[in-house]
Amino acid sequence: MGLGSATKKIQQVADTAEKLYERLNEVRAQVNAMRDDVAETRTRVDAMEHRVDRQAVLLEALAEKEGIDVDQLYAEAAIEEAEPVPDAEEAIVEEAETDGGEQ
Repeated sequence: MGLGSATKKIQQVADTAEKLYERLNEVRAQVNAMRDDVAETRTRVDAMEHRVDRQAVLLEALAEKEGIDVDQLYAEAAIEEAEPVPDAEEAIVEEAETDGGEQ
């Protein structure tokens, strides 16, 4: 291998390394920007959770004042969430079976 050939290869390696270094810096900048965005989002989410918690306390107090059993409402909502909702076809078949096919 001649000296010119070796110089060419070394220059190619140096060029590739430089491109990789530039790309690494771009990725590093993107990661830092994303880290800042995540921190800002977390701060916003925390503030929203705090607001929602305060609103929940207020709503529960108003419900109690009006004589509404909040715990019962929560239990009913949990039951409704746990029950699978039949799709339209299943509902039609069930309704037809319940009616006995009479019209």
